[in-house]
Formats: sequence, C-alpha cells, structure tokens
Amino acid sequence: MEDGQAWTIREAGADDAAALALIGAATFLETFAGILDGAAIIGHCAAQHGEAAYRAALASGARAWLAEARPGGAPVGFALVGAPGLAAAQDGDIELKRIYALSRFHGTGLGAALMARAVEAAAGHRRLLLGVYARNHRALAFYRKQGFADIGTRQFDVGGKLYDDLVLARPVAA
Repeated sequence: MEDGQAWTIREAGADDAAALALIGAATFLETFAGILDGAAIIGHCAAQHGEAAYRAALASGARAWLAEARPGGAPVGFALVGAPGLAAAQDGDIELKRIYALSRFHGTGLGAALMARAVEAAAGHRRLLLGVYARNHRALAFYRKQGFADIGTRQFDVGGKLYDDLVLARPVAA
C-alpha cells in the first residue's frame, strides 16, 4: 500500500477477473476513442477484455496487480505480466501484457508503482518486453522513462484491423 495515495495496489487473483475486464475495456476505450476505428475497439474489447480472457491469462500463469481507489476500492488500474507472445522474444524474456490506469489517475505515481510490481515479477528473467501502439506518444514517453528501448515492430490486431506497434524491452536486474 502506498501511503498518502488515492489508491492501493494488491496482487489480483481469479476472483478479480471482472475488475480487470472492466478496467481493461474502459482504459482501452478511453485511450483509443477517436484514434482507432470504433467498431474495431468494440470487437477488441469484447474478445480481449472479457472476464474469461483474464481468467484464462491468470490460469495460464500470468500475474496481475490491481489498483483500487481509496476510499471505496473501485478498480482504477492494473498491470499484467506473463509468458511472452511477441516475435522479438528470446529465451529468458517475460512480457508486460498490459499496464492500464484510468486517466484521472495519470500523474499520481500509479503507473510507476504498477511498473515496479511488473519489474519485481520479472526478477530472474533477462528482459521485460512490451508492445505499444506506435502513435501512443504518452505511453511511449512513460515506457522510455522506465528504461525501455525499441527493439522491433509488429502489427497488432484490434477487432480485425491491423495497427502498427513498437516492441520495447528493458533489461531486468539480476
């Protein structure tokens, strides 16, 4: 728990799948409305941000940390790490699948606190990888500030439409 913050962070479990799904869909929509195709966003959120998707990720060994507002405990963000699915992955890598926070909580230190959990979870791995929309300049600035560097590109399917992503990595301290 971060003292004096408007939020707390705890490790999430299967019982938190609904909260992860809510934040996943809400932040994806909030971030990409007016940037990506609306129907593609809806399709992506239905497929990738449903409770079943988060239950499956956690059941397959992924770990998540859920940020909750104080007071009240409403979900406001999360980080999810798991086995890499990126073509640039090498032996010893782990992937930051998602790190999301409602925009109202940007600038509060929540992103850095969630990233710290992801980096801690990556201990024992060689690199922490992630994919990010190439035009998401705010996210790119945050990741670069967190020590990530470009290592490649990929095309990311959002509801049946392809968008260009950058693939980033940062070394994990031994």
